[in-house]
Amino acid sequence: MCIINHIKISGFRKLSNIDLPLRPLMVLIGANGVGKTSFLDAYSLLSASAAGGLNSKLSHFGGLSSILTRGKASTVSFSVTMEVPGQTPLEYELNLIPKGAGYAISREVLAQLMNRNNGAFKHIDSKDGDIRYFEIEKELLVRPTWEHNPFETSLFQVPKMFRKPEELRRIIGTATQYHLLDVGQRAPVKLPQQMKPAELPGADGEDLISFLYYLRESNKERFSAIEDTLRAAFPSFESLRFPPVAAGMLTLTWKDRNFSKPFFINELSEGTLRFLWLVSLLQSPGLSPVTMIDVPEVSLHPDLLSLLADLMREASQRTQLIVATHSDRLIRYLEPNEVVVMDSDDNGCTTVQWGDTLDLAEWLTEYSLDELWRMGRMGGRS
Repeated sequence: MCIINHIKISGFRKLSNIDLPLRPLMVLIGANGVGKTSFLDAYSLLSASAAGGLNSKLSHFGGLSSILTRGKASTVSFSVTMEVPGQTPLEYELNLIPKGAGYAISREVLAQLMNRNNGAFKHIDSKDGDIRYFEIEKELLVRPTWEHNPFETSLFQVPKMFRKPEELRRIIGTATQYHLLDVGQRAPVKLPQQMKPAELPGADGEDLISFLYYLRESNKERFSAIEDTLRAAFPSFESLRFPPVAAGMLTLTWKDRNFSKPFFINELSEGTLRFLWLVSLLQSPGLSPVTMIDVPEVSLHPDLLSLLADLMREASQRTQLIVATHSDRLIRYLEPNEVVVMDSDDNGCTTVQWGDTLDLAEWLTEYSLDELWRMGRMGGRS
């Protein structure tokens, strides 16, 4: 399986110069404002650039100038490396610069390093508007004969490439970021939903009922795993049901053995609803290659965090999972090699370090990982 195993980010908010190896499970910890959410946002911008949404994503962030490291950068740059089994890695580089009130793509390269004598095989080699990509039929770098949108990347626009570059384009372009689930009175997760195939519960829970019903009908083993997890979290929970409320529309009920009548989804507590959504998301067979979740612990009772850590660990076998958290209790159930400590240097810019690169072995014989964080032995103090 191909995975993105290294990322460099520079010039993005406080991420002035980040150079980080990536692993299947990455839990980002650190103080407020240190750059945890910025890391997720930076990856989501890179993902949008590979899916044809660079212009709209930058507009969402307020333009390129608003995300540049204040007074310290004139370019936002990304570099990722994809591990290719049995071959040398693929490397992708993207540089964005301000231009007038907008931006320009100043540099974009997709290359596979060969041996020292042969240099790098380039699939894309673009600089300052001079676009070149490898044409498979002609077997050389050519300029586009079609209309090239200068505000979107060549990675998105060039025709079909070789299998591994296509895999890199797919992995980056389908990365998905999840924020705090809306559980307000009229939130999508609380409303009836269509009876339809759904591979994911939706970023706002808009497909949670559809997803769970479809999963029950198509993958009973995975649906049973969700119900088993809910029973472990809530001992009086019995089952989920999906009564119809109109033609082609379903709602969800939660059966508790202590009550004769079930609870409808809109009657569940915030913590219960958010945990149900998280369990469904992490158990989903339709997870994208890269999944990012911001502060999943909100509204959850501390006793649920051990189950959440197990769910995250299991999901990381099917997706590269990047999580940002403020919860020291969640850290208790993780290993140092699953934790990225984010801190600030003397200039206020973000530093990153994997937990297992810190000298913690002797401390862990007497203290738990969350205790070491609170004590300040890991940096990134909350």
